[in-house]
Amino acid sequence: MSAAKIKKGDKIVVLAGKDKGRTGAVLQVMPKDDKVLVEGINVHVKHRKPDQSNPQGGIERKPAPLHISNVAVADKDGKPTRVRFEERDGKKVRVAVKSGEVL
Repeated sequence: MSAAKIKKGDKIVVLAGKDKGRTGAVLQVMPKDDKVLVEGINVHVKHRKPDQSNPQGGIERKPAPLHISNVAVADKDGKPTRVRFEERDGKKVRVAVKSGEVL
């Protein structure tokens, strides 16, 4: 298995789907399922009935996972870029292909 190109905390751009073009921060990466959870993107709504743990009930909003192929790391200008690995100062680092900056 290769190293992950998208990591928790990265700023990403959505490439496909209903949220195409939107940006957000990665909350969780699920490498076994090839999915990522992004803050404020692909938000699903669930109506909850009141119960003992939640006596008020109400509407629950939470982000659903996106396939990792539908997102790309955002470069410093906010545009999507690919990621490559390079060795700098004896360490393996992630580098943005467009700008050449270390992520």
